[in-house]
Amino acid sequence: MALFDLPLDELERYRPVLDEPEDFDAFWRETLDGQRDFAPAVTFEPVHNGLATIDTYDVTFAGYGGHPVRGWLQLPATRSGPLPAVVEYLGYGSGRGAPHEKRLWACAGYAHFVMDTRGQGAETPDPDPASGDIAAPGFLTRGVLDPRRYFYRRVYTDAVRAVAAVRTHPSVDPTRVVVTGTSQGGGIALAAAGLVPDLVAVMPDVPFLCHFPRSTTITDKPPYAEVTRFVKLHREHAGTVARTLAYFDGVSLARRANAPTLFSVGLMDHICPPSTGYAAFNHYGAEGGVDQADKHIRAYPFNDHEGGGPTHEVVKLDWLAKRLDGPAR
Repeated sequence: MALFDLPLDELERYRPVLDEPEDFDAFWRETLDGQRDFAPAVTFEPVHNGLATIDTYDVTFAGYGGHPVRGWLQLPATRSGPLPAVVEYLGYGSGRGAPHEKRLWACAGYAHFVMDTRGQGAETPDPDPASGDIAAPGFLTRGVLDPRRYFYRRVYTDAVRAVAAVRTHPSVDPTRVVVTGTSQGGGIALAAAGLVPDLVAVMPDVPFLCHFPRSTTITDKPPYAEVTRFVKLHREHAGTVARTLAYFDGVSLARRANAPTLFSVGLMDHICPPSTGYAAFNHYGAEGGVDQADKHIRAYPFNDHEGGGPTHEVVKLDWLAKRLDGPAR
């Protein structure tokens, strides 16, 4: 891989003009208000994980439309008092996996909630009312001809309701909830940041679902290639597709965030180009009132979509511990 996007000094200033739908905020108010009739219906079932230091709960909660969404809640086995919680959203096509696969945050003393992504996790189906629409293979164009039927309307709503679900557990401090994720998970974390008003921190890594006008034209790598493939076949729908995606752009949602943030990008990332991550970072908190001192980004010059990997995990652990004065144990 090689550097293919803007030079770093331009990335640091890159703040594109956004073409947001006039009813952007009304659309999301209507979306979330429309879910209030569905009870959270959260259940936490203990499961044997074979680990001596972590307790695991199999979680089910009502997501968009009341559809069941699954997740793992991981807690330090030795704990006292409510813990700050890290809610993690997953990469494209990933499921929550087995409990022992994600141990970092619980080992560090936090409650850790891993949300399955509907239709992508093995145990969380997507009852998709838009399944009869034309779409390219994958998830990025499911229902893309109507924002109310678009796949990520349901996913972003699930993300908001996941925060509400984890707050109901007695071992979680509901006033100290953090969201994070890598790639698709980073884009979902930015959506949660813009839609949940009282998070304490947001940590998106190499975020996907950002700055669609650029990301769908600067790279030919999937998943963004799903959009270009769709429009290539259905030229007459190009304007409609662009309008739908504008409601789900992580840059617009990042503008509305109000929590401190730590981003990461890989400057050789051909899947989620660095300019799209910087667009979200540079716009982050512009409407939510985030102080520049509470915005941080770590660039990894010679890394592709893996970003900072384990090195950045150490950065996140240190940064979050300082934000929260360390997790309660």
